[in-house]
Amino acid sequence: MTAELVRGQNHPLSQSRLEIRVAAGTPIVASATLSDENGKARGVEWVAHPGAPTLPGLEVSKQAAADHRLAVDLDAMPEAVHRVNVLLALPTAGGGGPIRFGTVTAPFVAVTGLDGTEVASYTITGLDAECAVVALELYRRQGAWKVRAVGQGYAGGLAELLADQGLPEAHRLAGTIHEAVAQGLARSVPAPPQRSADGDRTRQAAAPAHGPDQGVPAAPQGAPGPVPPQPTSPYGPESTQPGYPADPSAVTQPSSPTAGGPVNYSHPGRQAAAPPPPPPTAPPAPPGRPAPPVAGDATGWSMDERLYNQVWGMFEDLARTTAAYRSAVDFADSRMEKELDQALSDPRNRIGGQGDAAREGARAKHAQLVDQARAALDRDLAQLAAEAEVVEPALPPAFARWDNPVWHGYRVPMEIPMALRLGDLSLPESELLRIPMLVRLPLERGLWIDSGRPASLDDPSANAHEPGRLAMDTAVALAARLLAVYPAGEFSVYVIDPAGSAAQALAPLVHSGVLASPPALGAAGVTDVLTRLTQRVDLVQMAVRGGAADSLPPGLDTAEQLLIVNDFPHGFDDRAVTQLRYLADEGPAVGVHLMMVADRKEAAGYGPLLDPLWHSLLRLTALPDDHLADPWVGHAWTYEPALVPPGSQVLQQVLTQVAAARTKYR
Repeated sequence: MTAELVRGQNHPLSQSRLEIRVAAGTPIVASATLSDENGKARGVEWVAHPGAPTLPGLEVSKQAAADHRLAVDLDAMPEAVHRVNVLLALPTAGGGGPIRFGTVTAPFVAVTGLDGTEVASYTITGLDAECAVVALELYRRQGAWKVRAVGQGYAGGLAELLADQGLPEAHRLAGTIHEAVAQGLARSVPAPPQRSADGDRTRQAAAPAHGPDQGVPAAPQGAPGPVPPQPTSPYGPESTQPGYPADPSAVTQPSSPTAGGPVNYSHPGRQAAAPPPPPPTAPPAPPGRPAPPVAGDATGWSMDERLYNQVWGMFEDLARTTAAYRSAVDFADSRMEKELDQALSDPRNRIGGQGDAAREGARAKHAQLVDQARAALDRDLAQLAAEAEVVEPALPPAFARWDNPVWHGYRVPMEIPMALRLGDLSLPESELLRIPMLVRLPLERGLWIDSGRPASLDDPSANAHEPGRLAMDTAVALAARLLAVYPAGEFSVYVIDPAGSAAQALAPLVHSGVLASPPALGAAGVTDVLTRLTQRVDLVQMAVRGGAADSLPPGLDTAEQLLIVNDFPHGFDDRAVTQLRYLADEGPAVGVHLMMVADRKEAAGYGPLLDPLWHSLLRLTALPDDHLADPWVGHAWTYEPALVPPGSQVLQQVLTQVAAARTKYR
């Protein structure tokens, strides 16, 4: 049975050899990009288009047409490829065709088997001024492939779309594609080859027509000569081209080289003599049931990196499946309203049995659609919940909650982790499912922890000081986590508490001796700390820009530094606020980070001077609040801080080890 997808919905793929059929009613250009685990195309050699239609495991049409058939062999995809994005664009040549999708029939895209059986289909509705669109994406998840309906349009055309795919030469490549279409570099796509006696298909691999961005490079130094590209057919291993590999699965990386030589698909910024060990695999699942989830089955060069990628995959899957559910409910609502309007447009049907029957029928269809959407959502949520149950206990301390048993075996690390957990994220449709909120280290932005109460939780009878206390508890828990995950001597914490109102919350940091200096009190303390940190930023900046890092003063603390500011902006004059803004803008690049604890409403009373500071920091809340948006569909995620459980001694135990390690280091 064909799965009729809506925007954001996904569907599993049980076959590796597929066709993607496109029907648009008007000539369009069909292309495809390959993306890595971060969703980025690594270069023009990862783009299949009319000027270069063949990549390992992928072949697209060679001209603009109203109907297209794209061939995909997922087993022949390189290991570095995690997504295949199907792109549609209106051609710019000729000047007589439509210039936006809003004036043409909604494009229809279907994923089929080689025998023509539809697996999933998607009608791209809602387009208006867009002239390019990402129709579908095939993506790898837990060792299996899925298809997702995307429907993301771009009014800026193919160049804007390719730039969003991470291609630095997007405008040039878009021009190459349109030029290839205009000049007819590739003739019409032939009909699919006839099936052989054994039911499989064969196709000759056509040599790609290289545009300016995809030429055959000069041979590397010491090589015998140029290495021509070796495309393979996505349809099967049979190829009549001499010298082509006999088995597409043997091709492990795209064969179209760049102008600088063979493409290096190793992990960015890392050199290794051997590939990473394979991720753990799930045990065989009973027939008809999905494979059980396994912690660390994502890609990566270490278990921490695999877990990090797996958590972000869960976050993305929850965002997408919720978007599909909401879209389906919206569709059901609009359909019911339309059917009711049509049924009741005739005055004779507004009363009597016919009107009642029409209303009941519309409501029944609405309930059926909503129930189907909820069943699909519940299925996906159950899978994600099962994955969370195995992933959470396997997380390292930097990723784990404070109640995770991993903290009881804590030891001061020797290396800086790749990321840190700031809290948990959830959506209203899945309040019991919480995804860890991980941010990369070192921090690229400071933090603003709002000590005010969210408008949705305003209560005149509530303790006015409670939000401020919870905000400082959150700040202390995050500072302690940062101290715990950095090696001894590589992270320092300073505190500004002008009125001394946070003494109780700061007690764990003060009594354990992990602070670089006692909390600064009064206007003099504020001035002293800000002056020292500002001077440190200036000195390190000058040393880095001048290439003289060894000329820094001997006593300068070059460790990563965090400044916690409580009850801001009380006790701060204009000069101090300017210094804070300078630290927020320039500090992260040289290892100085801000953590502001303040009430946004109170700070707003000080005028627009603080707005740049507010917007430059990542806002967190001490109470659950739905203020964070994801980058895919823009859901409002509810954030909950990572606090220490009441009565737990884990914070004191961890800080004691951190203090002891700092003493030995000194």
